[in-house]
Amino acid sequence: MGSSDAIRVPGAEIDFVLGAADDPETVDDFDVVVTLDDGTRWSAGLLTMGAIQRIMDRWATTGEAEGGDFFQSDDLMILRRPGVPFATDLLRRLAAAGQIQYTLRQLHDDD
Repeated sequence: MGSSDAIRVPGAEIDFVLGAADDPETVDDFDVVVTLDDGTRWSAGLLTMGAIQRIMDRWATTGEAEGGDFFQSDDLMILRRPGVPFATDLLRRLAAAGQIQYTLRQLHDDD
């Protein structure tokens, strides 16, 4: 079971969903829900290239995704660096620029 840590930035609240063993400074595979001040909610899975490579390597042995030959996600955001601090800064900048709704997937009441 994961934990959830919300951070307030101008225009939005960012809720990071971390696993119990995740270190916020180095986590490279986690989810986020951003609630804008207008009440709309937006989500993404945040991964680094290294995290994607590890997943695909694991799938090569388990047979998932045609033996790890592809990776697909409808709400993926690839990060250059790991960690909640980096993701917070990035999402703060996106919120300030009015880009959250063009970058993340909108959640609805049934999500």
